[in-house]
Parts: sequence; structure tokens; C-alpha cells
Amino acid sequence: MLSPVTRMDADDLIAGNRASRDFHAPWVAPFTDRDGFDAWFQQVVTGANVALVARRADAQAADGPGDGLSGAVIGVLTLSQITHGTFCSAYLGYYAMQPQAGRGLMTQALRMTVRHAFDLLGLHRLEANIQPANQPSIALVRRVGFRCEGFSPRYLFIDGAWRDHERWAILSDDPAGMAV
Repeated sequence: MLSPVTRMDADDLIAGNRASRDFHAPWVAPFTDRDGFDAWFQQVVTGANVALVARRADAQAADGPGDGLSGAVIGVLTLSQITHGTFCSAYLGYYAMQPQAGRGLMTQALRMTVRHAFDLLGLHRLEANIQPANQPSIALVRRVGFRCEGFSPRYLFIDGAWRDHERWAILSDDPAGMAV
């Protein structure tokens, strides 16, 4: 299931981020308390930004209904700096929760996010910037059909330093983008 983030997601996201702190490092350091959630929420629900929460649906629960997995947060996906007009593009950010990792669920969530961006928001292009050593993230975008467009030295300030990034993108009218 993929839905826009709401304030009702706060407790689940805070708990998931706390439990996944070591899993997220050094690539991302999401909020781990209510103040952090509130600051993040204000950024992703206003202006040219969209945040989506991916959750397990009953049919995805490994042990069947009633196993406590249904509704568990898979990950968070954001579309930021959404621009229409001649550019028609956005930046994609995402992270998974460690208990749900390695099951193909983020691949499904990312495909749904790409469809959301292309079909519902009318975008032409999504760009994901990924640190070169983050091989799981690169494998994820590659599985969904993104292609590497280049390298940006010292591109984003993360964890106290400017970090190199590879630029990965998918276009709505490329075969990979149309197949998602």
C-alpha cells in the first residue's frame, strides 16, 4: 500500500526510524523523535514536495493475516522540488525500514511511486542521487529501470561532509519508464 504521509503516521515512522538507525547509516539519518517528524512533515506536505509511506498489505504478509506484519511500514519515498512546465521533473528520495528489507517490497513501492509521479503528477522525469558506495540503493533503482546519467562530486551535504553522488534517472516516455 502506498499513501501520502499524514500526522497519523508519526509514531510508526519514528519507531521504524529508531529501529533502523544502524541500517540507514551512513546513507540517511531520518528523524527519530516527534520534533524531527514535525519539521520533516512541514517540508514534505507543503510546496513542491510529496512524501509517501509504503506499508505491507494483508496479501504481502509472510505468515498470513494476524501475524502482526500487515500494515508495517516498508519505507518512505519522497518527491521533492517538483517542477512542472518545460522541466516537468522531481528528485526522488527513499529509505527502507530494516525489518522489511530484502523482500522485494521496496522495489514494489518504488515502482508504485514512479507510476504516481508519472500518472498522477504528470511528471516526465525522476532523478535519484545516490552515493556510489550505496550498492543496495543503486541495485534498487536499476531494478526499476533508472539509468545512470553521471557523477556529481561533493553533491550533497550528508552526515557532516559533502558527499559524491551518482545521478540516476527514469523518463516517462522511455521504455523502462512506460513499463513500470
